[in-house]
Order: sequence, then structure tokens, then C-alpha cells
Amino acid sequence: MYKSNGNITYDCKYHIIFCPKYRKPVLVGEVEKMLKEIIPYKADELGAEIIEMEINKDHVHLLISCDPQFGIHKVVKGFSSRVLRENFQHLKSSMPSMWTNSYFVGTVGSVSLEVVKQYVENQQVRSKKK
Repeated sequence: MYKSNGNITYDCKYHIIFCPKYRKPVLVGEVEKMLKEIIPYKADELGAEIIEMEINKDHVHLLISCDPQFGIHKVVKGFSSRVLRENFQHLKSSMPSMWTNSYFVGTVGSVSLEVVKQYVENQQVRSKKK
């Protein structure tokens, strides 16, 4: 389903994996519970949609649909880090920051790479016919 922000029309879905600093297994119990509330809250505030979310003790998997003008980190990392560290003293005292700087992001398309490739390749042919 296409969305629009007034300037662009888009259908962008991303698979994101990110980890706590030092890949510490801290995403358990009440921390996990709060994170499952924080991420959808922030996503909704930014007009993004969490399609799927799974939290393991040392990493998070998200499938998210969001405006490509937002940095993925804005949806998931900055806000959640601040809220978790404010609410759980052990995270603040034992880790210099909540999340690692690095993360994985892959796009998930509604059409295959081959279909898009053929479409682009055929543009010159279509232009000549006009």
C-alpha cells in the first residue's frame, strides 16, 4: 500500500536488527516489556508502522514501514535508549549507551529486484516508441 507525505509517494519497508551495547543480554523482563511499548509508540508518532517485532535478550528484529526521509534510527534507537535508561538504573550504570552504533537494515520490496531491473532497462525502449 502506498503512502504519501505530501512531497513523495512511497512504499518502503525495512528489516532492521540492532543490539544493546556490547551485545549485553539486557532485553528481558520489564526492559523487554517497556521496549515493546516504546517502539510502537514512537513509530506511531512519526507515522511509521511496526509490521512485526521480536525482541531477544541481546537483539531486536523489526519489520517496519516508514517514510524514507526519516532515518531508521530516529524511529527505533534514540528515543528508546533515553526512555529505557531513565527507567532502569542498571542500564544507565552498566552501559555507556543503550545501543551499538551499528545495525543491519535491509529493504523489503513489493516487487522483485528482477522486475524493477527489467522496468528500468525498458525505459529507453519505451521512450523511443513515443
